[in-house]
Amino acid sequence: MNNSNKYVIIFILSAGLVYLLSPILTPFLVAALLAYLGNPLVLRLERFKWPRSIAVSVVFAVIFLLLSMTFFVLLPLVEQQLSALIEKVPTIIAWAKQTALPWLQARFTVLAQINVEQLQLALQDNLAGAGSMAAGLIASISSSGVAFLSGLATIILIPVVTFYLLRDWSALIHNIRQIFPRRLEEKANDLTQQVDTVLAAFFKGQLIVMTCLTVVYYAGLSMVGLEFALLISLIAGLVSFVPYLGLIIGIILACLASIFQLHDGSGLLAILLVFAVAQVLESVVLTPVLVGDKIGLHPVAVIFAVMAGGQLFGFTGVLLALPVAAVLLVFVRDLDNQYKKSELYNAE
Repeated sequence: MNNSNKYVIIFILSAGLVYLLSPILTPFLVAALLAYLGNPLVLRLERFKWPRSIAVSVVFAVIFLLLSMTFFVLLPLVEQQLSALIEKVPTIIAWAKQTALPWLQARFTVLAQINVEQLQLALQDNLAGAGSMAAGLIASISSSGVAFLSGLATIILIPVVTFYLLRDWSALIHNIRQIFPRRLEEKANDLTQQVDTVLAAFFKGQLIVMTCLTVVYYAGLSMVGLEFALLISLIAGLVSFVPYLGLIIGIILACLASIFQLHDGSGLLAILLVFAVAQVLESVVLTPVLVGDKIGLHPVAVIFAVMAGGQLFGFTGVLLALPVAAVLLVFVRDLDNQYKKSELYNAE
């Protein structure tokens, strides 16, 4: 069996293992991400003669202190906006029936045949069904000690795994490099550095870009008086790692919320201006400075990677899609460079 066949078999087995273990991989992936982001800070403290155990403990404490503060600050605000949104559902249905749908029917003949009463009954039945399902789910969770313990174990597992990965990160990287044949050591080190550059640009840069966009969206939408500014900003910011998806979803949700809140389109121009400013800021400042061209994935490739990951491996695949695509891009670039140096390419 030649080397190429061995690599294909290893790849297929790895993909199958990820598929089988995907239900339990999420906390480990989150922990690995936190350890990867925290390791450069640990190395910086080690340069100042800090023992690694102390440096790891300090970085670990800072990471989870910041995450805890963010969680406890945002959770009540998000819960408040969700409660307000749920309370307005009957009003939204009535507004859609009395205002939005007649306006659309007057301008689009294909909608003129819609039976408003049947649509309202269908919406109410679905909402009632969703409400009963949610109530049943909450009752099941509250009465199930196993579900509670499972959720608690996941919450505890993330910081525990993060600490051990952060403590042993350098040793893990060293052991991975030792797997490669010695004749490929220089090549492996070069590819490892390129992969690290791409992943660092993706994780660190993209997370900062997402956070900045969320803040800009929230500040702008709050200034124009949008009622659900925080909820819409969080959704748009979180999905902004897919090019233009956060922008499109944010504009749609914000415009719908503004029309319902003001009962006309008087606030749409201000909302479009907010998203235009955010898009210019992202394109001109945030992405070039924080991410640059180190990743190099085309927007279409990003969208395909996310959809393919979700289709194959569910939520775990969505988490893995872009990092894996970015790493594959490094190998594709290397193969392209070797091909362009080969006799096959340069032969007259």
